[in-house]
Amino acid sequence: MNLDQLRKEIDAADAELIALLNKRTRAALEIGKLKEKLDTEVYVPAREKAVYDRIAKLNEGPLPEKAVQAIYREIMSASLALERNTRIAYLGPQATFTHRAAREKFGASVDYEACATITDVFEAVQRQGANYGVVPIENSTEGAVTHTLDQFISTPLKICAEIYLPISISFMSKYPQKDIKKIYSKPEVFGQCRHWLQANMPHADLISCSSTARAAEYVKDEPGSAAFASPLAAELYDLNILAPDVQDIAGNTTRFLVIAKKYGPPSGRDKTSILFAVKHQAGSLFRAISVFNTHNLNMTRIESRPSRNKAWEYFFFVDFEGHVDEPNVGKAMGALAEQCIELSVLGSYPQAGRES
Repeated sequence: MNLDQLRKEIDAADAELIALLNKRTRAALEIGKLKEKLDTEVYVPAREKAVYDRIAKLNEGPLPEKAVQAIYREIMSASLALERNTRIAYLGPQATFTHRAAREKFGASVDYEACATITDVFEAVQRQGANYGVVPIENSTEGAVTHTLDQFISTPLKICAEIYLPISISFMSKYPQKDIKKIYSKPEVFGQCRHWLQANMPHADLISCSSTARAAEYVKDEPGSAAFASPLAAELYDLNILAPDVQDIAGNTTRFLVIAKKYGPPSGRDKTSILFAVKHQAGSLFRAISVFNTHNLNMTRIESRPSRNKAWEYFFFVDFEGHVDEPNVGKAMGALAEQCIELSVLGSYPQAGRES
């Protein structure tokens, strides 16, 4: 076939694609009307996972799976925005890693609200200004984001999805590296770049701020300053990347949570997050943890945080495989409740790949 014939074939395929996309969207809009009547959540992570799994099986190439998933993310984003005005709160400003994680989950068609702090994200969702929120929960290098854990203690919000985002940190400024006296970034990012700092900028003053994007914003007009931030922040604030990928560990990844008023139904491969407190007596934590072994539940994470009500008492945060609506998990939660003075299910949600 010659060039004109191939282009006509593409034009014909485009006409079919547009017709089918609009047919799909009309069906999605009808689903949206039914959801509104039933007062159910517009975003259903289990259904999202089922769509991605199905298109992966249907795809015979040559489009790679990641490309097909990116296309469908935007298709579903457009449908979500048409079904209902959907607003996503995230730890801002623009170009933070949280912003990028939110965009990778919800696409470009929904509305976004940048929040100054993690507390503000929770408040935006709780007061119904935002339908969903995206917050960091842990980093593979630096561990837990304790501010997020503390918010789950003090608010009734739930976890409905998770996102794993590989983190690429760049060293950026408008000035040569030899002139840099101050470096701005989040405290966690300084920890992720500790070895690079010692080797390359051991005498620079490290100044903490609320986000990597805010760091880039600060240094755009300040002589002798630089930031650790994402390449997107360098583009947004017209900074030069002096050194890319300065994180100490290859494969550095941050896990983010999508928070909402409710969590969804089982997807077939889920994770549950809970928090609990036990009596301050010998063996109480051991008895609680033993429940997971007794019911053959794989615990994937445990963290502790001080109780704000009484000194030297703690809440424990646990993630484990399974959905709270599954019979075995329900029995385990009943047994765990007998060992606890407080127990709360923070959410059950589809397990995300570690390179989402």
